[in-house]
Amino acid sequence: MAGNEVKLVSKTLYVGNLPWGTTDKDLAEFFSNSAEVLASRVIIDRATGRSKGFGFVEVPEEKVEQVIADMNGRELGGREIIVNEAKPLNTTS
Repeated sequence: MAGNEVKLVSKTLYVGNLPWGTTDKDLAEFFSNSAEVLASRVIIDRATGRSKGFGFVEVPEEKVEQVIADMNGRELGGREIIVNEAKPLNTTS
């Protein structure tokens, strides 16, 4: 690794109660007013091709608390969204 490379540490936020028509791009644009969005993803049902009504946004780690405070409860497409820190999947039985 070169001496001047900086590794950006990020956190993933869960975003729930999304309007059905929300796209990855919509989600990124909505959150971009609060922090730099490193990635965004709306979860799609494989069987129907429709949104499951939730997604994830990746932001710089130092902005997590600010983004949650700014965005939790805000309205997107007529729905009050839920924003909190994503929990890792528990893959053990």
